[in-house]
Amino acid sequence: MGWLGLDDTDSLEQGCTTYTFHLLLEGLPDSVQISTPKLVRLWPFAQQRTRGNAAVAVELKTEDEEQLLAYLETFWKQNIVPLAGRLSESNHDVRQQYPSDPGMVWFSSDRPDETFYAASVRQEVQLSDVPSATRAWGGQGRIGATAAVSWRERQPTWEAIVWRRVERHGQNERLVCDSTLERIDQLPSTFLSRDPRKGTSLVAPRGPCPVLFGVRARDFTTAQYAGLELRNAEQTEDSIGMRVFVTNQATDDHLSEPVQTTVLSSEILNRGSTCIVTENGQWMAFEESGPIKRLAQWFKPGDVIEGNGLSPEAGVLHLEKLRLISSVPSRERPMCIKCRVRMKSMGSGQGCRCPKCKDRTDDVWNEVARIPPFTSWVQPPHGSRRHLAKPLEW
Repeated sequence: MGWLGLDDTDSLEQGCTTYTFHLLLEGLPDSVQISTPKLVRLWPFAQQRTRGNAAVAVELKTEDEEQLLAYLETFWKQNIVPLAGRLSESNHDVRQQYPSDPGMVWFSSDRPDETFYAASVRQEVQLSDVPSATRAWGGQGRIGATAAVSWRERQPTWEAIVWRRVERHGQNERLVCDSTLERIDQLPSTFLSRDPRKGTSLVAPRGPCPVLFGVRARDFTTAQYAGLELRNAEQTEDSIGMRVFVTNQATDDHLSEPVQTTVLSSEILNRGSTCIVTENGQWMAFEESGPIKRLAQWFKPGDVIEGNGLSPEAGVLHLEKLRLISSVPSRERPMCIKCRVRMKSMGSGQGCRCPKCKDRTDDVWNEVARIPPFTSWVQPPHGSRRHLAKPLEW
């Protein structure tokens, strides 16, 4: 018995680690027993992360480890080494691109402690931090491969992934039956299948990678059923295979406990993105975060708020969840009892006067409660959430 992990076989425009892994598993010797493969999303801000930032792993059982290792060695040289060094520039991603640097690991019997997974999903991890494997191949990808091996499935989700035919690789368009997808989206266990605002699909990638679609569910049986239904639908294009992965998606494993703080100031930036300066640093609500951005724009100094997210750098939090704890009231001049119009100040210490009837009153302010756009936790829309983000309704 042992654990195999793989990562970083793709670039932004080519390849797919799950597809490479599928081919590897398809060719295993008949004596090897395969458990449910794992798909593990990692630290979203890793400098050399892959397109989907996901690594894969699987538990394998065999009585002939030498035969297995010989197969892995051959597969590595023939199928994975040629994938190294790929580099694809993207007009939609401003981060620096790095050449793909595949990594594969084999742990015989004992696998790393889960603390390595916890670090890999919450912070930058260096290659020098990777625990030693029984056998290891390649470079940077060994980080994700080892993290996937070390993940223990606590409250996991599942995803059925289907790959398209080789001649369709490299094309952006995908044919996936929309009516079947709409029916699958109604199943109680599936999630993030369609965007309820737009009615558009969330299961198919937009790029040229080999994946045709991936259907996510909260249990294995539903993921398998939904994947088969959508794969076999008449209006779905032909495919070459399907596997159900157990995943850490929608687990919030990347988040620590929420932080409560007080707003000091806020500024609306380009396209509505909002920077909230708090007693605990800068909190960023980006344009695509929808309700989070709207709530952030409403805040005033003195409001007490609570939020959660990731910190790509010290003192900066990228919000994924946000709520108002308490708000400071607005201050308004009193209304004229006769005219029902708001009085205006006559100057410091001179009181207020009605602009219509000229009645005067003391120089006072009335405190009025502000009504927030949301009264509980908010999160980004379906299509803007991280793979790791757990839906609030759960």
